[in-house]
Amino acid sequence: MSGTTPAVASDTRSRSHELVLVVDDEESYRDALTIGLSQEGFDVVVAADGAEARAAVRRDRPDLVLLDVMLPDISGIELCREIRAERDVPVIMVTARDGEVDVVLALELGAADYVAKPYRLRELVARMRAVLRRRRDTLLDDQVVSAGGVRLDLARHDASVDGSLLELSRKEFELLALLISKAGQVVTREECIDTLWWGQDLADTRTLDTHVKRIRRKIEKDPASPVHLVTVRGIGFRFDP
Repeated sequence: MSGTTPAVASDTRSRSHELVLVVDDEESYRDALTIGLSQEGFDVVVAADGAEARAAVRRDRPDLVLLDVMLPDISGIELCREIRAERDVPVIMVTARDGEVDVVLALELGAADYVAKPYRLRELVARMRAVLRRRRDTLLDDQVVSAGGVRLDLARHDASVDGSLLELSRKEFELLALLISKAGQVVTREECIDTLWWGQDLADTRTLDTHVKRIRRKIEKDPASPVHLVTVRGIGFRFDP
C-alpha cells in the first residue's frame, strides 16, 4: 500500500465512526492496522511519511492520529509538533524505542499518549478509546451550544428552551448536545448510538427513538409535528435551528 489511499472515502459526509490516521512507513503495519482497527469499528486512512500525513490531516480531518516516531522524511516527534500546532487533534506516538527522553519530549509537544512496538491490538485500541473519551470530555467542558431557542451549558449540564429551564436525563442531554453541535446536518442513527451507548450492544434501536420522543416533548411546541428535532427517514435525525 502506498500513498494516502484511504480505507474509507474522504469527503465531507457525516461519519458514523471515528476516523483514525495511521502514519507509519512500514506497509505491513499500515495494512495490519487498517484491518484490525476497521474490525474494531474505526474508519482508517493511512500515510507513509510526513508529507502524506500533513495532506491527510488537512484533507480528512481525523479524530485521532497514530504516529510512528521513525519516518523517512521527518522525525515523528517534529511532525507531532506540526500537527498539534495546526489542529487540536489527539496524537498517540508509536515507537520501537524505549528511550525515556523520546517519550517525555513527545508528551511535552502535545502527544496524548504513546505505545511501544510490538503491541497488542487490544491494548492499542483501549488506549485510543481512552484518549478519545478524554477528548470528548474536554470539549464538553469548554462549550456552550445553542440553536432554535435551545441552550445547553455543557460544563454545568444546564439546559433551557426560550429561557425556561429543561429537565433532561443524562442521555437526553448528551443526545441533544450531539444534534445541536451539528445543527442543520444529518446525524445518522449509527453515530447517535456509537456516541451515546459506546461499547454496549444496542441492537434494539428503540432506545434511541424513545429518547428522541422524550426530547421532543420537552422542546417542541407540537411534538407530533416537530420543527426542530426532525427525522430523516432511513438515515437519522437533524436539528433545524
